[in-house]
Amino acid sequence: MTFATTKPIPVPGNVDVQVRDSALTVKGPLGELLQEFDKQTVKITLDSGALEVSALKATKHAKAIIGTLRSLIVNMIAGVTSGFEKKLLLVGVGYRAQVTGSSLNLSLGFSHPVVYALPNGVQAEVPTQTEIRIKGIDKQAVGQVAAEIRGFRKPEPYKGKGIRFSDEKIVLKETKKK
Repeated sequence: MTFATTKPIPVPGNVDVQVRDSALTVKGPLGELLQEFDKQTVKITLDSGALEVSALKATKHAKAIIGTLRSLIVNMIAGVTSGFEKKLLLVGVGYRAQVTGSSLNLSLGFSHPVVYALPNGVQAEVPTQTEIRIKGIDKQAVGQVAAEIRGFRKPEPYKGKGIRFSDEKIVLKETKKK
């Protein structure tokens, strides 16, 4: 008996979805992702090219879990078909980035270069020395890597120097007047 269900998730033809015990596997042209779930709380069914997530208990927690799990599955399908990308901009004199192998070398005005090792499944491109593109199939991993890189030198509020997302607006403060 199921209590709450979510809107069905359409599965494209080039994506293969498999539900086994308490794990969901999504395979597509760009790769494969795995998501585990609690089979005592959630039931995932695949019917005629659409996934449906249902709650097996009538609790507030179960309803929250099926909504979250549905969003994760939608992001997995989007990731294996088209992938995700975050753009970062380096603003400041002498701020540069370059990719060497599986690491990102950053010159951010410190007395030493910052070397960031990219995790598996996440790639970085540097089209110009002041622009970084983080790409991957896992939305959470791409966002986490971008946030960690931004954390090395957050934009400061007086001149706006630092690492920022491409769509981020920095509100500059006025300097102190005598």
